[in-house]
This record gives sequence, structure tokens and C-alpha cells, in this order.
Amino acid sequence: MDLFSNLAMGFAIALSPYTLMLAIIGCFLGTIIGALPGLGPSNGVAILIPVTFTLGLDATSALVLMTSVYYGAMYGGRISSILLNIPGDEPALMTTLDGYPMAKAGRAGDALVLSGVASFVGALLATIGLMLLAPMLARVAYVFGPSEYFALYLLAFCTLGGMASNNQAKAAIASCIGLGISTVGISSGSVMPRFTGGNLHIYDGIDFLVAIVGLFAIAEIFFFIEDHGKNSPVGVDLEKTTVPWKDIWETKWTMLRSSGVGFVAGILPGAGASLGSFLAYMTEKAIAGKDGGFGTGVAKGIAAPEAGNNAAAGGALVPMLTLGVPGSGTTAVLLALLMTLNITPGPTLFTDQPEVVWGLIASLLIANIVLLLMNVPMVKIFVKILMVPPAILLPGVTMVSFVGIYSLSGSYFDLLLMIGFGVLGYVLRKLDIPTVPVILGILLGGNMEDALRRAMTLSDGEWTYLFSSNISIGLWVAAIVGFVAPMFLRNVLRKPQRITD
Repeated sequence: MDLFSNLAMGFAIALSPYTLMLAIIGCFLGTIIGALPGLGPSNGVAILIPVTFTLGLDATSALVLMTSVYYGAMYGGRISSILLNIPGDEPALMTTLDGYPMAKAGRAGDALVLSGVASFVGALLATIGLMLLAPMLARVAYVFGPSEYFALYLLAFCTLGGMASNNQAKAAIASCIGLGISTVGISSGSVMPRFTGGNLHIYDGIDFLVAIVGLFAIAEIFFFIEDHGKNSPVGVDLEKTTVPWKDIWETKWTMLRSSGVGFVAGILPGAGASLGSFLAYMTEKAIAGKDGGFGTGVAKGIAAPEAGNNAAAGGALVPMLTLGVPGSGTTAVLLALLMTLNITPGPTLFTDQPEVVWGLIASLLIANIVLLLMNVPMVKIFVKILMVPPAILLPGVTMVSFVGIYSLSGSYFDLLLMIGFGVLGYVLRKLDIPTVPVILGILLGGNMEDALRRAMTLSDGEWTYLFSSNISIGLWVAAIVGFVAPMFLRNVLRKPQRITD
């Protein structure tokens, strides 16, 4: 009964004209961001976060807008994957394997509609799973003490590269960089400044929003400048858009299975939509066998990864809302948004601010319908947007980033710091070191340190207290397995190469 009453409260918030407008705008912007190769949901949400503060949105409105952008970007990533053979983001990589061959065979419209329906099914089932599972997990989280939370944060860092990670050492280096940055400022335990160099601007620590916009948006600007638009893609022609009812019916069980696989993958801290997409595709390929025709443009090869990555996107919200641990790179950015709005994700969020949680869940249900209705008739418009030259896109991204950050603090130092993080992000990506672990280190480093400090205080400095419960031991084992396993399974889980002409 509580479920329905909470959901009714959520719909009362989500169906208000203002919130509904934000959801529609977020879906539209997210689809555009997802369709543009290279941006992806993490960059898109990071770029638009400053807009929420410029507009003065409250917590619920800001979260609705950003999660609608998140879901929209997951939808939009398939457009460039199918038409251009270039994934809009990493989770859409698997869609190129069958989406582009189907488009080259003259069925680009069918592939786009089928992927849109699969995305809808995956996202819808994941939102329902979030609605059912999150309150239960929140109740379980009440038994977590400092040792359990420390092990949980460690699990997030150890599994951040996902099971498809190609280099765990580089992910570990990135996590250490983030943890190091999180120690800058006045220590909460000793009230002494650390690594500030006497600069008063960073006595309160490094603002994670400045770091996020720098590492994602500004670094992306540097790559635009370096590229000079030389890699402007040319895709297949899209003459007509039809609804492939036969393909949709034939892939119904594929969508359901892939949604379940993706949702479970999304719940795992650090795994994210990339793992969900990969596992869903490989599961369906194994079921179909050698005669399944995967890689030649079959419908199941499109439905599986699209349902899987969108379900994983919804699943990643579960640990973020209930435990305060992001399940993906994009939810790490959303976590930063919540913390900036003085909202602490965790089990108490469901009791202290239920309007935020259930307003979000109801908005996601509505956003899924909006995205389905939007993506089929408006697909030609989104395809046109793919051709926006960097010369036009670059100034817009730059303006949003600088104006948004300056509006938060009015400090020129934050702008300089943002540029510095942009340079850092550019260098890290050049070295093939992921930037998401850096963000997670900045976000969770302080909480991880506090959990360790409380554990040592309660145990009078006895380090074995960190292994004092079955939950903490289980999390430690999962963290070790999550870090070591990819080193042995790399050949099995190697990311596929894009199919070329």
C-alpha cells in the first residue's frame, strides 16, 4: 500500500506542468547529446549541470531534468551507431555490430525504430525495478556501519573499470588521483589545512562540480580544437521511417531477457551500461548459436544491447539513491549534483525527502513514454543535428561551461581551476587513463576517509574491525574479485572492434 501511495505522490509532482516541461526538455536535449559522437551521457549531464543552478531549480526539478537528459542520452547513442557506425557513447558500441549492417542494407529506419522500442522496454523495466528494489535496499542499508561503508566504497573503486576493462592499473591510478584531490583542504579530523599551498580558495576543498565540468566538458573542447572537424562522419541515407512490427514481435523475449541482464549489471557499483550492453548482446548471441547471424544485421543484435544498456542506466540509480555509491560514471555526476543541493543519498533519503525520490521515479516513467513518442517521428530531426559542425558546437559548450560555473561562486579562481582540470582530463585521455575514477575519488574520498576514521575510533585503532561483519567480508571479497577477475578474463571480455565497410 505504501508503494502505491508513494507513487501517487510522485505522479502528483511529475505531472505538474513545470516538472513535465523539464522532463520533455531533458529528453530532447539528452537525445541530441547522445546522438553526437563522443559526448555521451556523462559529458552531457556534466555540461548541463551548471544550467540547473543558473535557472535556480530546486532539488526535485534539477534531478528530474538531469535524469531525463541521462535517459535521453542513452536513447540517442544508438542514432550515430546505426547511421554512422560511430557509437554516440561507449554503451552504444555493441549496437554498431548489427545496427550499421542493417542500415547499409536499406533498413536504417527499421533499425532506428526497433532500437527505440528496445530502449523503451529496457528503461521502463529498469524504472519499475528501481521502484520495487530501491526501498528494500534502503532498509537493508540501515545495518551498514563504518566498516561496511568503507568496504562498499572500496568495492566501487575496485569495480569501476567494469568487467570489460582493458587496463585495471590505469583505472587504479585514476582512482588514486581522485582520492588525492579529495584530501585537499581542511581535514575534518584535525582541522588542519592539507595540500593547500597557503591558497585560501581551496581551504574548503576542490569543488567537484568544477572538477567534473573541467574533466568532461573542457577536455572535450580541447579535443574538438585538436580535431579541427576532420573526422566529420558521413552516414547512410534515411529516406523513410516505418515501424517494423514483425521484428518487434520476434525480439520480445530478447528485450525482456536483456533488460534483466542489464538491470543486474547496472546495480553493480562501477559496472554501468557498457557492461550491461555487452552481457546482453553476448547472452543473446550464445542463445542464438552459430546460425543466429549476429553481426550481419539481425534484429536481435540491435534489440539486445539497446535494452541492456538502457536497463543498466536505470539499475545504476539504485545504489546511488540507496547507498550513495554511483553505479556508473553518469550517476557519479548526478551524485555530485545531489550533494551540491545539500541532499545526501542513502537510506534516509527515502524517509526524509520521499518527494525527491518518488517524484524522480514517476518522472522517469513519464520520460520513457516521452522518449518513445519523440524518437520515432522526430528521428529525421535528430539525424540532421548529427551534422552540426564543431565550429558551431564548440562556442556553445564553452559558453555554458564558463557561465554556469561562474554563476555558482562568482570566483575567477574556479574558472582557472576548471581550465586546469580540463588540461588534466585532456592529458589523462591522451594516456588512455579513464577520468570517471578521478571524479569518483573526488566525490567519495571524503566519505571513505570519514568511514575509516569512525571505524578506527570505534575499534580503538584495531584494523581488524574493518572485517568484523559478514557484510563487510563479503564486500571485501567482491572488491578483490572485481579488481582481479578482469585481468584473467580480458580475452573473453575484450571490447569488439567496429565493423567497417
